[in-house]
Amino acid sequence: MRKFEKLTGLVVPLDRANVDTDAIIPKQYLKSIKRSGFGPNLFDDWRYLDPGEPGMDHSRRRVNPEFVLNRPRYQGAQILLTRDNFGCGSSREHAPWALDDFGIRAIIAPSYADIFFNNSFKNGLLPIVLDREAVDRLFKECEMTPGYRLTIDLAAQTVTTPAGASFTFEVDAFRKHCLLNGLDDIDLTLQHVGDIKAYEERRRNEAPWLFAK
Repeated sequence: MRKFEKLTGLVVPLDRANVDTDAIIPKQYLKSIKRSGFGPNLFDDWRYLDPGEPGMDHSRRRVNPEFVLNRPRYQGAQILLTRDNFGCGSSREHAPWALDDFGIRAIIAPSYADIFFNNSFKNGLLPIVLDREAVDRLFKECEMTPGYRLTIDLAAQTVTTPAGASFTFEVDAFRKHCLLNGLDDIDLTLQHVGDIKAYEERRRNEAPWLFAK
């Protein structure tokens, strides 16, 4: 998993509440369990004017010019600004996979669905909670300012605007440690590989019949 330390990134404003995981990555794309390749289908039903299916050449599909992620000024965005209850609906882990594959590294919203919130941390995304007043301010500044970028400092737990205004956010200490060091569940387990091997060897000596071929 990639480390998340400090990011200065272009912001894309998705001014919708209750965005569910089926909107983030529609169900027809859930057949794959690889973590990559979902970026072209992020918000598929909103980004395209024709229906999509796995295996299609998405570069040939009709793009919806009105959808915010398709607007030229937001190309290359790494920070998604959105509204309440982002990631509600089903528990599919493909939702953070699709956001990450598209290039989104952090999300800012007043609230999230619990499962999506937890899945984001496990996949290297930083979901930041700011109050509605702060989010409203960021939406206004973003829409008024082409090329609007925010600086997110995870160690300091701050979001800083181009004008220098700073907002503090809370983050669980363990999740912060994992993001700063790029540790997912597998990486955390591998930190104890010596203890695991020692346990297996001890069990092999104590109960050799369990390991008989």
